[in-house]
Amino acid sequence: MRRAYSVETVRAAEAALMKRVPEGALMQRAAAGLAAACGDLLRRTGRVYGSRVLLLVGSGDNGGDALYAGARLARRGAGVRALLVSPDQAHAGGLAAFLAAGGRVADGPDGLGGLDLVVDGITGIGGRGGLREDALALLRAVTREHDRTPVIAVDLPSGVEADSGEVHGEAVRADATVTFGTYKPGHLIDPAAEHAGALRLVDIGLGPELPEPPDLEALQYADVAALLPVPGAESDKYSRGVVGVVAGSERYPGAAVLAVSGALHGGAGAVRYVGPGADAVIARFPETLVHAGPPSKAGRVQAWVIGPGLGDGRWAEEAVADVLGADVPVLVDADGLRLLDPETVRTRTAATVLTPHAGEAAALLGVAREEVEAGRLAAVRELAARYRATVLLKGSTTLVAEARDTPVRVNPTGTGWLATAGSGDVLSGLTGSLLAAGLAPRDAASVGAYLHGLAARHGSDGAPVSAQDVAHGIPAAWRDVRAG
Repeated sequence: MRRAYSVETVRAAEAALMKRVPEGALMQRAAAGLAAACGDLLRRTGRVYGSRVLLLVGSGDNGGDALYAGARLARRGAGVRALLVSPDQAHAGGLAAFLAAGGRVADGPDGLGGLDLVVDGITGIGGRGGLREDALALLRAVTREHDRTPVIAVDLPSGVEADSGEVHGEAVRADATVTFGTYKPGHLIDPAAEHAGALRLVDIGLGPELPEPPDLEALQYADVAALLPVPGAESDKYSRGVVGVVAGSERYPGAAVLAVSGALHGGAGAVRYVGPGADAVIARFPETLVHAGPPSKAGRVQAWVIGPGLGDGRWAEEAVADVLGADVPVLVDADGLRLLDPETVRTRTAATVLTPHAGEAAALLGVAREEVEAGRLAAVRELAARYRATVLLKGSTTLVAEARDTPVRVNPTGTGWLATAGSGDVLSGLTGSLLAAGLAPRDAASVGAYLHGLAARHGSDGAPVSAQDVAHGIPAAWRDVRAG
């Protein structure tokens, strides 16, 4: 599992560790890891000896890490130059070591010639509010002339917010980021994560100083495999989980088919369908149990999914109210989010999972969509707290948050191929099946998002993918996770 901590927590852990190690040891460990990562990247297209490396150096420890790493590369035969954003504030020890190793300070961004690698050491995890004008001018000048040169960021791409994943203005776009001790939220959450490129974590001995729980976590294969509900020899359809699906309308009958498809492919023992799309559902999935409604009369279920393609008529309003009155977990998506009563959700005794995209989340919060997209972590936390629910905020990085104080989960398997009509309907059915199987809401949402992303990759195989492809890819994703 990838775990991420806030800057405040990281700083406290570093301070505790520095009391137990020699002065400067943490910076040397970080510089060694950074230099090794730079060497690995340089060897992909050539070699370290004779390569041309440019350091963009800001003040403070981040610039010191870059300078010490540059010194190591210079001793290995690389030609390393440094552009100092604030020459009078450069890390003194790092600059001395860099010059002693044969590194050179460049007069400016012009006339640098060819470069094999740029190292971004302008600002670190303590940076706030985007790049200052002097640093921004330097960055623009370098990237204008060397836009195809690989970039490695030191700890975090300069200009992004470590704690929130927000990006205010222009920021470095790195091909790789080398971070130290632990991941930070900005490594995992867009839009900042999009700037980070491939992540490499360098162990500097910080682990024992970091508290529980982390601020964020991202499940990996083994974590998801441990949560997957697998039937035993004595299982029946009820013990495997019966999920009720209320979806579709005369205008959107396909939403019903896709939600049921997600539930069936997601391992539900049985699916009960309620809604106007019964004929379309039965034609595609004859094993589905259909009912005219209301949902409370449809029969026994262990969880409900409501909302995809439901429309906004009187029947839809009554169905949402009826489902929210059930004493089982309920997942609300799409049109159901517009029709729910917030106070009803807050006072439910059974679990509620809300699965909005950015536009729906903005409507629930009463803010602009752009505000949600720019501050996804703050939005998902606020939604969970306001509605006292588990919230799965869909998007380029899907986030799962609870009303209680548990780490926000970040889904690492997202792909642009999921930006297709009906994909969210499949996710709702899949997650509902996991709820019905008995997974806790946070686990069901996290596992559902993880499998959903893998399924899209299976369905697409690098080509355009439809929502049906995503649904059909779920069993293959399931097998992949179990196989490790």
